[in-house]
Amino acid sequence: MRTVNIHDAKTHLSRLVELAAKGESFIIAKAGRPMVKVVALDSPAARGARRLGFMAGEIAVPEDFDRMGEAEVADLFDGDA
Repeated sequence: MRTVNIHDAKTHLSRLVELAAKGESFIIAKAGRPMVKVVALDSPAARGARRLGFMAGEIAVPEDFDRMGEAEVADLFDGDA
């Protein structure tokens, strides 16, 4: 993956945006240290961050989930220590 320093990125922003839009992602570095990764909005890398609901339909939550371990918790608060 191509790395561009921040000064060159400012100078050639239009050209770099066109390249990113065509699918060529790149990294912008400041003083040689990578700072950001630029990718097209519709690229697989941009869509890859989706995590919420990734196991939908794969697990089942029991009806009494909110009461599981109720007796043990009550013993911790009410029992003899």
